[in-house]
Amino acid sequence: MNRICMIGTGYVGLVTGVCLADFGHDVVCVDINEERIKRLNDGDIPIYEPGLGDVVARNVAGGRIEFTTSLGDAVGSSDVVFIGVGTPSLPDGGTDLSYVLTAAEDIARHLAGYTVIVQKSTAPVGTARKVAAIIAKAAPAGAEFDVVSNPEFLREGSAIEDFMRPNRVVIGAESDRAREMMGQVYGPLFLLETPIVNTSLESAEMIKYASNSFLAAKISFVNEMATICELVGANIDDVARGMGLDGRIGRKFLHAGIGYGGSCLPKDVSSLLHAAADKGYNASMIRAAHDINQGLVDRALKKLETGLGGVEGKTVALLGLAFKPNTDDLREAPSLRIVDWLVTHGARLKVFDPIAMENFQRTEHGASIEYCKNAYDAAEDADALMLVTEWNEFRKLDFTRLKRRVKGRVFIDCRNVYTPDQLGNEGFVYDSFGRGHSQDQS
Repeated sequence: MNRICMIGTGYVGLVTGVCLADFGHDVVCVDINEERIKRLNDGDIPIYEPGLGDVVARNVAGGRIEFTTSLGDAVGSSDVVFIGVGTPSLPDGGTDLSYVLTAAEDIARHLAGYTVIVQKSTAPVGTARKVAAIIAKAAPAGAEFDVVSNPEFLREGSAIEDFMRPNRVVIGAESDRAREMMGQVYGPLFLLETPIVNTSLESAEMIKYASNSFLAAKISFVNEMATICELVGANIDDVARGMGLDGRIGRKFLHAGIGYGGSCLPKDVSSLLHAAADKGYNASMIRAAHDINQGLVDRALKKLETGLGGVEGKTVALLGLAFKPNTDDLREAPSLRIVDWLVTHGARLKVFDPIAMENFQRTEHGASIEYCKNAYDAAEDADALMLVTEWNEFRKLDFTRLKRRVKGRVFIDCRNVYTPDQLGNEGFVYDSFGRGHSQDQS
């Protein structure tokens, strides 16, 4: 097994590091954030991801993973060094590479012998070559290295399974020596016959952006169809099912609603648009996917405003804050824009999310809303409910109990969890995406 250094203990770095330790490698995770490293050494997991705590505990007990702020020793003693630091968006849609490039400079100073440096953070095409150039300039005499691009394809909420049983592993490398080393790193996956895509640095980087942009386009396409379904009287559920049964299209990501959020799709779409514009190209299809997605929160709020006849002075209960279930991540979450608009327009807000409320309290409007202990507590005296995140506990609500709590009966289903007939029969004025709306039948 290899000695591996993981730089960065954010979402990608921590999940990748502990899963590689679970493969049997000796892994040291490095971060400049002393508080985060202390928490990890105390057994406190700083991010919410189902199953992650168990994997960390198992590998700490097995002596296969350690957490430190000391970069030099970790890099100098490792065969493979992963860069798993943040690559946030810039105001113009580009990507902030400062953490990646700083990591490259720090790595270079401590290289000894032959080392493979793996660019794991999602970064624009050409980043791996920038990393290689920085390291070549700053590395000590006699140090040998190769830079590899190895993009991550982890979904928040199912990241452990995604790493342990991936659809594919993409390795962008320019030497047989580096490819052989990466084969050792991912050796346990050979037993699963996981496809390994060996390609150039640039193609590996582009595969990540192309994949996420395609998924974003697919989500935006079905939401565009949902809008047209409402105009012509069709049902998007039936339309999506009929489309998805075509093997050339597939059923995944054909679910209408309030659109995509999180740390990956919005950032990667913006980055690809920025990269194309830098080369003088207008990526109109990707731009359309972005623009359609941006308009979906406005559509949801228009449905709410119409249902209530205006929101000023009304009490609205939000069910869900995280951008998707099984995470506490609020990055690009629709709830942020929903809360901002409702607060600005004079509504009173009550919210419940099983995991993300603590994070939301730290946002701009975190102190201006009421946090509740469950969905029914949030519904107390509410004029309207908005289902924003499709947590499992919101999929089987007790509507008899809800009706005893609410003041009004408007129900805006931003994730198409229920149907107009279901909620109409329960006495709610229901609206969703692409399926028409119910009237109060009580």
